[in-house]
Amino acid sequence: MKTKYKNRLAFCIYLVLVVSAALKPLYAEGSSDIHVWETKEVILKTEKNYDNHYKKVQCWVDLEGPDFSKRIYGFWDGSNVFVVRVVATEPGKWKWKSGSNQREDKGLNNQTGEFKAVAWTRKEKTDNPNRRGFLRPTSNGHALQYADGTPFFMIGDTWLAGTTWRLPFRGVAAAEDYEPAPGIGFEDAVAYRKRQGYNSVSMIACFPNWESDCNPSTYADDSGLFLRNAWEKFDYYTEEGKFTAKNMRDEYGNKPFRMSTEHEGVADFDRINPEYFKSLDKKMQHLSDEGFVPLLETVRRDNCPAWKAYFDFNESYARYVQYLISRYGAYNIVFSGIHLDWIPKEYSLTADEFNEALTYHLKKYGPLPFGQPHTTLINNSTYTQFGHDKDCPWLTMHSVGNKPRDHRVSDSIQILFNLVPPYPAINFEPYYTGWDHEINMPNGERPPANSPRDNYFSRAQMYGSVLSGGLSGHVHGTSAYDITTTGEPDGMRHHFWDALKFESALYMQHLSTFILCEGDKYQQLEPCPLNIHPGKAPDSPEKGLDGWAYMMCAPTKDFALLYFENQSVLPTLSGFKENTAYKFQWFNPRNGEWEKSTTIESDEKGVLALPAFPDGENPSTTDWAAKILDR
Repeated sequence: MKTKYKNRLAFCIYLVLVVSAALKPLYAEGSSDIHVWETKEVILKTEKNYDNHYKKVQCWVDLEGPDFSKRIYGFWDGSNVFVVRVVATEPGKWKWKSGSNQREDKGLNNQTGEFKAVAWTRKEKTDNPNRRGFLRPTSNGHALQYADGTPFFMIGDTWLAGTTWRLPFRGVAAAEDYEPAPGIGFEDAVAYRKRQGYNSVSMIACFPNWESDCNPSTYADDSGLFLRNAWEKFDYYTEEGKFTAKNMRDEYGNKPFRMSTEHEGVADFDRINPEYFKSLDKKMQHLSDEGFVPLLETVRRDNCPAWKAYFDFNESYARYVQYLISRYGAYNIVFSGIHLDWIPKEYSLTADEFNEALTYHLKKYGPLPFGQPHTTLINNSTYTQFGHDKDCPWLTMHSVGNKPRDHRVSDSIQILFNLVPPYPAINFEPYYTGWDHEINMPNGERPPANSPRDNYFSRAQMYGSVLSGGLSGHVHGTSAYDITTTGEPDGMRHHFWDALKFESALYMQHLSTFILCEGDKYQQLEPCPLNIHPGKAPDSPEKGLDGWAYMMCAPTKDFALLYFENQSVLPTLSGFKENTAYKFQWFNPRNGEWEKSTTIESDEKGVLALPAFPDGENPSTTDWAAKILDR
């Protein structure tokens, strides 16, 4: 019995050591081996007491390793604990030394440590592409790739409230054959989308002024200052008979900030609540482990009028931006400095005000230390709202979105593509399947949810956006972006588990198949709208999604990708090599299947005549894609 007990005790001790080694926090004077691009923590503890650790203490480590020397800021994690999350970007020896703005606090200053970083194996990188390194622009600036040069084409979904209790993290693996249903958890949703080929989700980190209370979803305080413009909690009414707001706490009831004692209904933006973000930590780690690269956004714009009115906005907002970067900047992410889906006077600050605050942050703290893209989800385009390059030095990736959701978005993307210097670009908020809203009605049309026409509109935005120059990828959206969830009635937005099953979601993996059909060659493509004759069917509306054709072609004229919307007219193409045989192949964007290839030849002017649409009609009765290769 004693021998068995000793064996069991030894085994338990072994398990504890294994788990502890997997977490690998790097304490002062600590040393351990880690993998490159693997998030690790330096733990610092203050020796002095502070009445507001979040506001008064800044700490960091100066991290040095092969071809790397940068300051990495830490974040307050409650009590007297600060955490600095780091990664090694190359194999080899690494060392760090801590510092802070509280120079007399020995717990924060002059702590040191070192560790050795080792590379992942080829199989390990295949198992999780995040092990290939964090995202960065391709050499031509137009697309994204992992640090090792492997292409990254974003296949994203919109889960804006996925950070909250609405999609709870349970710590339990999803069933391999999980199908969305009431009671869905975070791991379930990730597993379901991963099976469908997704590699990203878009989430807003927190919603500080939102609560299901006695106030309407949109309301102002006694001074007339609007405190929120929130999504409705359907069938939960105020005394005035209006819907209240969706509540956005974490799974344990935590809010992201304390509430102000001076201004009712306003978060105290100078007093953050680390417990809320500890819940988000689990989701971010899970996404990383599953190979996802999330778009993580700071906050929705409607919280910010009160933020600026009652706080030192530039300083306070920059502190919060840095808190998120410090907490999640050692993960593979795309970072969004503000969720600016709409810029109304009452429910948002202006783009210039956000630009000023984010530029202030950049000057004080610097860019994301491990080089991930910094962008925003935007109304119209980031170029229209912020400008380019020196106009908004914090911005390293452009986007379009929200409005318009029709042909006009193509012009905005082409403008982004032609900017100098070039930045990656993407459509973060295209057509949302199933959403009954005035901005989601191409040419005034609102088809039934999940109908063939509804799903077609989503598909047309996928291909039209990418082949206008959005080579970073695409983000899918549905009416359930707010995550109306278990225990709540739906309304103008569907239950999350129903919207996950809309057919449009399946088209995203076909988009990836199409764009990556020749490996990374898509990264060299350029929009060629003037080389399609005609590029638009007669009377095809600018505010619709029918009748337009799109083409991107390599400068070497040996590779092109095309997309033809429903009701397109079969065109001729110019700008190709003269008297050259090309391989031509139709692609079905509804099922991801290629038609049999054929050979077509250009004439003495480099003009190509195309074979008939696979449906045999002209104009086409549905949409088609195609590729052209120099044989």
